[in-house]
Amino acid sequence: MRILLSSISAFILSICFCLAQGGFRVVPLGVRGGGDDGNLSAYMVAPVNSNAFVCLDAGTVTNGISKAVANKVFTVPADVVLRKYIKAYLISHPHLDHLSGMVINSVEDTAKRVYGTEYCIETLKAHYFNWQSWPNVANEGVGPELKKYTYKMLGEDQEVNIEQTEMSVQVFKLSHSNPYESTAFLIRKGERYLLYFGDTGPDEIEKSDKMQQVWKAVAPLVKAKQLAGIFLEVSYPNKQLDRQLYGHLTPKWFMKELDFLAGISGAGSLRGMNVVVTHMKPGGDNVLKIKAELAADNALGLNLIFPEQGSAFELK
Repeated sequence: MRILLSSISAFILSICFCLAQGGFRVVPLGVRGGGDDGNLSAYMVAPVNSNAFVCLDAGTVTNGISKAVANKVFTVPADVVLRKYIKAYLISHPHLDHLSGMVINSVEDTAKRVYGTEYCIETLKAHYFNWQSWPNVANEGVGPELKKYTYKMLGEDQEVNIEQTEMSVQVFKLSHSNPYESTAFLIRKGERYLLYFGDTGPDEIEKSDKMQQVWKAVAPLVKAKQLAGIFLEVSYPNKQLDRQLYGHLTPKWFMKELDFLAGISGAGSLRGMNVVVTHMKPGGDNVLKIKAELAADNALGLNLIFPEQGSAFELK
C-alpha cells in the first residue's frame, strides 16, 4: 500500500511539474490598433524553450522583429527570424491592420502555411494575393500561383496540428461589426492552452452569442488551471459610444465579457489570470485612459499585461 501511495504521489508531482514547466513564449511584433502602421497587431507565439513560432495575426512583421533583435530577444538576424523561426501565420480576419505585414514581406519569405477561416482565406485570394494588389504567392486563386504560401482553411469544432510546430489550434468565429467575421484561436501545447481573440464586439452590441460560445468552451480549462493566458482587445476608452464601437471593445465591455467567463468558471477562478490587452488604438490620451479604466474596474483580480513591441514575455 505504501509503495502504491508513493507511486501515486510521484505521478501527481510529475504532472504538476510538467504543467509548471509548460507555457508559451510571446514576442509582440505589433500591439496597436489601426493608425500606427509600424506597430499593428502581430504576436509570435511558441512553447517555452522553442523557436518554432506561429504568428497570430501579422499587421506588422519586420519592424517588430527588428525591435526584438535590438532588444536581444533573438540572437540571429531579423531575416532569419522571418524566414526560419515563423513557421505559420494564423490570421483572425482580413483587415489590413492584421495582415499587411505578412503580405508586404511575402515575396522575401519562405514557404509557410496560412491558417484561417473560409471567410478570411477567400478574402485573401480575392483581394490581396491576386496580382493586382500583390503577386499571388499562394497555392490557390488568380494564376499563376507561386505556391510559396499554402492556405489551410479552419472549421469550428475541430483541432488541427500546426505543421512544423508542437502546437495545435481550434477556431471560434467572432462577430466583428455584424455580419462581418473575426476569429478566436485556442492554441494548445500538451496540457497548456492560450486563447487569442482577433477584433470583436461585445455580444450585446453585436446581437450575437459568439463570445459566450468561446467562454463556455474554455471555462473547463479555467477550472482545471490549464489556460495560460487570454489575449483580448480593447480599442477605445469608455467614452466611446456603443453605436460607434464598429465591432470593438471598451474597458467596460472587456470586463463585462470576462465577468461572464468568471460566472461560469466559479468564484475567484480568474484571480491572477494572465490577460494580454491588445489593439489599443493610438491617438490623444486613449491608451492612458484605457489603462486607467481597466485598472479601476479590475474587481476580478486579473493580471493585466500591456505588451510592448519587441519585448518578449512568457505565459505559464
